Amino acid sequence: MELPRVIQIGYGVIREVGSFLARFSPKRILIISGPIVWARVGEMVEDALKREEFRYRCIEVDHSTKKEVEDAVRVAKEFGADLIIGLGGGRAVDVAKLTSYYCGVIFVSLPTSASHDGIASPLASIKGGDRPYSYMTKPPTGVLADVNIIAEAPPKLLAAGCGDLIAKITAVRDWMLARDEKQEYFGKYAANLALLSAEIVLSEAKGIGSGSKEYVRDVVEALISAGVAAGIAGSSRPCSGAEHLFSHALDIIAPNVGLHGEKCGLGAVMMAKLHNLDWEKLRDALRDVKAPVTATELGLSADQIAKALVLAPDLRPERYTILHKIRLSYEQAKALAKDVGVI
Repeated sequence: MELPRVIQIGYGVIREVGSFLARFSPKRILIISGPIVWARVGEMVEDALKREEFRYRCIEVDHSTKKEVEDAVRVAKEFGADLIIGLGGGRAVDVAKLTSYYCGVIFVSLPTSASHDGIASPLASIKGGDRPYSYMTKPPTGVLADVNIIAEAPPKLLAAGCGDLIAKITAVRDWMLARDEKQEYFGKYAANLALLSAEIVLSEAKGIGSGSKEYVRDVVEALISAGVAAGIAGSSRPCSGAEHLFSHALDIIAPNVGLHGEKCGLGAVMMAKLHNLDWEKLRDALRDVKAPVTATELGLSADQIAKALVLAPDLRPERYTILHKIRLSYEQAKALAKDVGVI
């Protein structure tokens, strides 16, 4: 098992990032951030690093593609970075995570939104290949999450994070299916930890939807716990099932429409129906946190939803899920989406 060594969550802790990083004794720090995030918090981060007299450099990324990773690896090696920070949302964190893995240096996660469980997981979602794909890397050595900053992010990002958490319910059920029908390894502790993370959203959905900082912190902690579950399992199994394959299929069919967590939440509702789970409970929780529960709300058509359901199992044929067991035709896919009100 590879797990984060240090996790610090609090209010205003971004100003302590210098002392937080000091425990890792870095000589040269490369910061990978998005332009909007850097404009928001870059000055605070620079002030904290200057107080510790660190040598640092910042590069900005707009996307999480193979090209961004390749460019970041080149810069990191030229600069001689021995610690890489992912400062921002999913894209910057994923690029920094894979860059640090390729360079063999420490990775520290500084999330500024709670949009998915990549905050603390060993997985990096990178596009630009023949298909969207999650790379297995290593979890961050350290995670510093400032609740104040995360709470100021657009509300739809928090709602997307909740969608990614609710997806753990169907992901774990897919893992159990693979255990029962394909004799795949199943880790009960990792599965239960992922389910506990999802339960936070189900039990506190209305409070989370209010945007109160207290509930924002709960979501951040749940996302970190889900990432740790993947680290314990040694794979994405407790966090990613057919609903994630559905999300990746939409990335191909309707690129740049909707957030990852939004699509996973929508997928989880449909997979819950296939697994004979209480899909209405999942849908109601998503609605309470103000996440989309229909294709229209996400900006997708019925045709795109159905095509994604059909394509999804082909993206990872080796990962057995409910969509591999029940191979949906196009018409069956449309009927499923209609049954749960997605279309």
